[in-house]
Amino acid sequence: MSKKVAVIMGSDSDFPVVKDAVAELKSYGVPYEAHIMSAHRTPELACEFASKAKENGFGVIICAAGMAAHLAGVIAGHTTLPVIGIPMKSSFDGLDALLATVQMPSGIPVATVAVNGAKNAAILAIQMLALSDESLSEKLSESKQKMIDGVKAKEDKLQKMLEEL
Repeated sequence: MSKKVAVIMGSDSDFPVVKDAVAELKSYGVPYEAHIMSAHRTPELACEFASKAKENGFGVIICAAGMAAHLAGVIAGHTTLPVIGIPMKSSFDGLDALLATVQMPSGIPVATVAVNGAKNAAILAIQMLALSDESLSEKLSESKQKMIDGVKAKEDKLQKMLEEL
């Protein structure tokens, strides 16, 4: 069985975006837990969760936060597990959150996806787990093939439309 993915939100207002990550994890059959923790309002809780995440069966942690967006960095500072940050669009169209998430000090990496890029955060977490889970690796290959087939079908449709001009 695959390790779990933790999906941590800085606020319940992040859930409308973060639910895409949860849905993607579910679609691959990846076990997960979702929680609300704040780097600023509940720092002890966030640090405790991160420091015990590995022993609690997690393999990857996804963190979604906006504005100052320190959640992923705080979590990454307290674990050796890979952390993926989702900068959330709030003020400044999410640029502040993007920069706060991606600009980490040496030794504390946070993989960062696009602003509100929850689905890609889940796929990246799945890819990380797939390094040691052949079943997940196969599901990822199937998903890639479906994308390829979809693009090819659109190309065929385009070429037929162009012939009819």
